[in-house]
Amino acid sequence: MIETTVIKRFSLSERLFHFLLMLSFLIQSATGFGRLFINSKWGEKVCYVFGGYENASLIHHFVGGIMIAGFLLHIIFLLFKINWLDLRQSLFGPDSLIPNFQDIRHLSRQIRWLFGVGDHPRFDRWTYWEKFDYWGVFWGLPLLAITGIMLIYPLWTCRFAPGWILNVAALLHRAEAILAVSYIFIVHFFIGHLRPASFPMNEAMFSGNVVLGQATEEKPAWIERLKMKGAIEKIKAQPPSQWFRVIYYVFGYSSILLGVYLLINGIIYSRYIRLH
Repeated sequence: MIETTVIKRFSLSERLFHFLLMLSFLIQSATGFGRLFINSKWGEKVCYVFGGYENASLIHHFVGGIMIAGFLLHIIFLLFKINWLDLRQSLFGPDSLIPNFQDIRHLSRQIRWLFGVGDHPRFDRWTYWEKFDYWGVFWGLPLLAITGIMLIYPLWTCRFAPGWILNVAALLHRAEAILAVSYIFIVHFFIGHLRPASFPMNEAMFSGNVVLGQATEEKPAWIERLKMKGAIEKIKAQPPSQWFRVIYYVFGYSSILLGVYLLINGIIYSRYIRLH
């Protein structure tokens, strides 16, 4: 019998944050690659979609500002979400995204399981790779933001630092951008949607729900903890409507195709990277 019971995993605010981050990242990737490869015919075509090189730059800067604002808003959201009366449990408990020694043990155990010399780790609410994805934003986005602002306002930057610092900022900005694009469009997309356990799509971040049977198999420690607290009934949810599923399937796979398209062409035209 197919398990049809679904439970809520992500709130509406969490899904909205993810959607805005996803949309802004795609825009930044496209406009950034168009500008980076402007010396190639492909780079010119990408910029043409946004109205030319100058318009692509304006959009890149504007959306970058939105990402910074969203990042700061997310930090404020986290501060309100913390249980200050039980800070230790709130920061280091099983519902926290802060990495701990248990994640190292899970990684070690999964490596042994892959080679057939151990049992599969019993994951709780968050796996080690989900925490890695989350914290990747926390070190990547500030680096992109700071170096990006330095490059947008070079005269202001040079009032406080020597001119060569702009070359360092440009190098760091491009390196981090390429690293982020490569990781998201290869690793994150595969784990999130294309691996056997998720295929054809992990719908949780779009619908907010997961099938109870699937969650029990993938995150048994989380489900057991919820059952012990009697919380399963409280988070039961309704499956998403078919029209909504169609919308996020189209959007999700369009995003994957766009990401793969940018990544492949970035590799093909890498010799045309704009160095000035």
